[in-house]
Amino acid sequence: MLVTFAPGARTVWHTHPAGQTIIVTAGRGWAQREGRPREEILRGDTIVFDAGERHWHGATATTGMSHIAMTESIDGSAVTWLDPVTDTDYRD
Repeated sequence: MLVTFAPGARTVWHTHPAGQTIIVTAGRGWAQREGRPREEILRGDTIVFDAGERHWHGATATTGMSHIAMTESIDGSAVTWLDPVTDTDYRD
């Protein structure tokens, strides 16, 4: 699935029961795994989130970002949406 984020847009914190792989196709974004610093992601980058790993991803504050998201389902569930990413988490 191709997903595009406008500048400043991001997912909420979430997990995937079978993990997730994203391939950045355009722009510049950020991703963060719970308990780790936010990381910059750029066109051509591939990021793998482990099964059950709490994380978020989206565009930077000033640049849009698109990525291909690959996620498998377990028992009909591909994602568990959690709480919003705070502005502090997003900016730090």
